[in-house]
Amino acid sequence: MHQTEHARVLDAEGAHIGAGGADAGDDIEMSLAVHAGEAVLVHCAHRARSAVLADACAGLVPPSSGTIRFLGRDWAGLDDRHTQALRARIGRVFLRAPWIDHLDVATNVLLPLLHHTRESTATLLREAARLGRDFGLPGLPHGRIADCDPGDLQRVACVRAFLGRPHLVILEHPTVGVPQLVAPLVDAIRAVRQRGAAVLWVTPSEAIWGDPALPFDRRLRLAGRLLDDTGTAP
Repeated sequence: MHQTEHARVLDAEGAHIGAGGADAGDDIEMSLAVHAGEAVLVHCAHRARSAVLADACAGLVPPSSGTIRFLGRDWAGLDDRHTQALRARIGRVFLRAPWIDHLDVATNVLLPLLHHTRESTATLLREAARLGRDFGLPGLPHGRIADCDPGDLQRVACVRAFLGRPHLVILEHPTVGVPQLVAPLVDAIRAVRQRGAAVLWVTPSEAIWGDPALPFDRRLRLAGRLLDDTGTAP
């Protein structure tokens, strides 16, 4: 799907999402529109609810009512093949990264894209190495995931999220344990916005949410059950 400047990349209308009883609060009620080239910051104090919110945006958790659309397509109306193809257009830093420990770092980074891109493996590896340097690594680490330092893995998670020209980047608490990632994340967000991608950053940090220097169009709070799309930046 071709993106125009004002196209809605992510669109939730009256979506009720089950929080599973894993954390404070009940279902999440979400109405949200994120347009091409836009960055939205969401404050959520409860990590499990952050993960549920991100899963719903990525089509992994269906709403019990209402709709969630990505690139104009309702996740609920798609078959597995189309769902996987669309999900490959989303880059994501997971709260609990789904690494495959016995595989090497490069394979873990490339796996989400391998069946859904026209780029060669060599091209993707060059881009991943460049992103690695942007995020404070000497390149893409060699060796297995199990052998990586936790801080380096957080940087690798950012590499994977921004790799392959995603249409939407979802960042769940991306600076946890590595506060130095704020500056390179801001640079990466600016770069993807310039080519029309959208960004949704979910954070528990009041300092990040309240920092007016960070380049967000809107700042929202998941307060109780409601994600209100009328928030304004401080």
